[in-house]
Amino acid sequence: MDDMRLGLLLNAISPSIGGVLVRGEKGTAKTTTVRALSALLPQVVTVPGCRFSCDPAAPDATCPDGPHAGGEGGARPARMVELPVGASEDRLVGALDIERALGEGVKAFEPGLLAAAHRGVLYVDEVNLLGDHLVDALLDAAATGASYVEREGVSVRHASRFLLVGTMNPEEGELRPQLLDRFGLTVEVAASREPDERVEVVRRRLAYDEDPASFAAKWAAEEDALRERIAAARALLPDVRLGDGALRRIAAVCAGFEVDGMRADIVTARTATALAAWAGRTDVTTADVRQAALLSLPHRRRRNPFDAPGLDEDKLDEILNSFEDEEPEPEPEGPDDDGPGGPGDGGPGGGQQPPQDGPSSDGAPDVPQQRQEPSETGAESGTGSREAPDAPEGAPATGEAPEAPAVAASAPFRTRRLDVPGLGEGADGRRSRARTAHGRTTGSHRPRGTLSRLHLAATVQAAAPHQRARGRSGPGLVVRRDDLREAVREGREGNLVLFVVDASGSMAARKRMSAVKGAVLSLLLDAYQRRDKIGMITFRGAGAEVALPPTSSVDAGAARLEKLPTGGRTPLAAGLLRAHEVLRVERLRDPSRRPLVVVVTDGRATGGPEPLARAARAARLLAGEGTASVVVDCEQGPVRLGLAAELGRELRGPVVTLDELRADSISALVHTVRTTHTRRAA
Repeated sequence: MDDMRLGLLLNAISPSIGGVLVRGEKGTAKTTTVRALSALLPQVVTVPGCRFSCDPAAPDATCPDGPHAGGEGGARPARMVELPVGASEDRLVGALDIERALGEGVKAFEPGLLAAAHRGVLYVDEVNLLGDHLVDALLDAAATGASYVEREGVSVRHASRFLLVGTMNPEEGELRPQLLDRFGLTVEVAASREPDERVEVVRRRLAYDEDPASFAAKWAAEEDALRERIAAARALLPDVRLGDGALRRIAAVCAGFEVDGMRADIVTARTATALAAWAGRTDVTTADVRQAALLSLPHRRRRNPFDAPGLDEDKLDEILNSFEDEEPEPEPEGPDDDGPGGPGDGGPGGGQQPPQDGPSSDGAPDVPQQRQEPSETGAESGTGSREAPDAPEGAPATGEAPEAPAVAASAPFRTRRLDVPGLGEGADGRRSRARTAHGRTTGSHRPRGTLSRLHLAATVQAAAPHQRARGRSGPGLVVRRDDLREAVREGREGNLVLFVVDASGSMAARKRMSAVKGAVLSLLLDAYQRRDKIGMITFRGAGAEVALPPTSSVDAGAARLEKLPTGGRTPLAAGLLRAHEVLRVERLRDPSRRPLVVVVTDGRATGGPEPLARAARAARLLAGEGTASVVVDCEQGPVRLGLAAELGRELRGPVVTLDELRADSISALVHTVRTTHTRRAA
């Protein structure tokens, strides 16, 4: 865990780095390590009684609790404020104090977590699951160093500068690029595979469980030494010299890896400076620049969610070695590396570079950054766009034809939105219309159960006619429970997009399957951008299998798609029935998330008695439950059977060809989806 510790310690030395994002598999003590950081941070001096932690030496002129006269303040430990994934926007940014507003008739602001985190640490566990409305508020505060609240007639601005630390398990999905870029550093963590190290971890955990006080006392001396080294590095930081040579190396590295914007250059420079201070030096070396780049650039060089994070170290060394006028490396002046801050504590030279080629979160190999076409051999060579035949009826008992090797997907493209008709009530997203906790207010109603979103104007309007009868005498309103009104808001929801992909022999022609994979990859990218969950079912040979259970990890879907083989018969009915079973289970787990089934096939069905009739019955089963479906017709060539169109009629959903799936080719697709389901409902 050297890289994770080093990233946290560098941010403790120089908070201007901008925080750290920790990516890794479950059960690797990410949260435990982050929470331990707060005990190592220096104390914060604040204005007594200020809810916004103003510094008495430089108080915020616009502080809602101000103005402050300055003077001496009180010291307190730095706060570690945790933002729960399910927190409301009011809890994060603050809100009107409803009790005082209605009872006393005054406008009073109740601070949120952004105020509590000012001059401290804001920690978000499972940050990749954070709702878009909370991400937007975090982005605003991180970009401006202040939080602005405009709601219910309240206009408040207060300082909010914090060290942002997030942890995540990539198998649950990726972060939005805007939020990803706000983290100064990123590190990858994984559990050790060395038996001796795992034994030591278990031994220490058992010792802590048996006697926490004794365990803490045993390590107190080393923690004190580490705390003193952080304080010494902070004191040295202003004296560290970042010369022109180091700046040129940083600029060359950032330009060489084609990162967007200038934030990468600034963060790398600050990180290299902190590394020098951590080592007790006043000059930034090439080794500092190299280590800083390994921490600050991997998450900034990704071009799409299917790119594996990481940095090409050979290329990095090549860029750094291109500077022939490199000055001699000064000898370290810091404490002995064998002490608490030595190699084991993530000091320079001690931390390991972030893993570059680790397995993807779902256990599948990472998606290669450059896909290469396999050589054309055997039956595929020279086939052009002709279809590989299905297995003959006299084939072996499995009904399998020889499996064709996986082919690479064609380049992804922008697709038109496929949405579910009607008005849902699912999780916040960007696909289908829904009643959500956030969005534009469209009305009000009496609350069902606990009041969660007060519609202030409607509540006042309901209570106003009864004030004289209720004997009102003061400035506040006399409000009863029957007067309360809850806001009805409309926004967009994320859906479960379930792909049912035909991988049979009829799809095995090289160009055809490459185009199909490219289309599915494009839809996966669209699902990532619209904050959907995705799942994938493939059918070929003797049956269907769930290639990817429903998940938020879209890159896991891309990895499974990359390795998808083809060949065998076409058990279309099995694929549709498996989709029905997956949706049945998902409705029990998440009943508010509406599904959209995308069937990618040419419509053919083989194997067993009456394969087309069985496929039609399976399609009617899905349609009868109100499942929204779209059929992507993959049939090509001058002679077409039109079986995909028949399948679409049974599913009561639209049918589009691969060409029509592109955004600039199907302007009426969304209208078609809605029209089809409207007619079905009628």
